[in-house]
Amino acid sequence: MKKKNSTEVIPHEMKNEGIKGVFARYLWSTDDGCKNFAMRVFEFEAGGYTSYHSHLEDHEFYFLEGEPAYVDADGNEVRLAPGDTIYCPPGEPHQIKNMGRAKMRMICVIPILGSGDGKMSTGYVRREKHKGE
Repeated sequence: MKKKNSTEVIPHEMKNEGIKGVFARYLWSTDDGCKNFAMRVFEFEAGGYTSYHSHLEDHEFYFLEGEPAYVDADGNEVRLAPGDTIYCPPGEPHQIKNMGRAKMRMICVIPILGSGDGKMSTGYVRREKHKGE
């Protein structure tokens, strides 16, 4: 068994194009000996967002706090609340936004594919934004 507190894990600012105010804490990855799954906590500043993107892994999101929104493959913006979960299949374009004025936090669990490390998604592709974004 291995144990750590999420506050002990240093947050890393996400600097990919199209991302604003998002920090990742890589809780469990290949660095920790994980071979199959990775767990990350993402923290969004007020107004922060990911790019509209897709990747090869399944993604499972659990929203802990804040005012999240999820932009789906059809460009629909779905407002969420703490306690909500989302499953995003491989290859499906999506975006996550913090619609609030306070920090938003979510857990993201992904499988580790091929030579992936569980930190960055495999086959990440930034997509064109939908109208109104």
